[in-house]
Amino acid sequence: MSIYEEVEIEDLDYDEEEMIYTYPCPCGDKFRITLEDLWDGEDIAPCPSCTLRIQIIYDEEDLPPLPESDDDESDSENEDEKESVEDEKEEKKVDDALAASVSKSLNV
Repeated sequence: MSIYEEVEIEDLDYDEEEMIYTYPCPCGDKFRITLEDLWDGEDIAPCPSCTLRIQIIYDEEDLPPLPESDDDESDSENEDEKESVEDEKEEKKVDDALAASVSKSLNV
């Protein structure tokens, strides 16, 4: 894989909302790399419109911190969802058993 250019992280633009670094590409678009990718050790930023790539020169201590992830919230939401489905299944079993019992009583 060939690198178009090596670029110091200080030369990239950082969007705090999107948590993405960008750098102008000769094709008119921008090279892009996320903060998370940089924290994961990735240092190659591709251009989405052409085949060019740049290598980002940086030290991790110069990166902004990653925000707290919402994974904990989504995990607890998934657990609540699973419990809800299990509760519904249990209620259905009880309803089916009650219906069978009433049906037997009426047929006697």
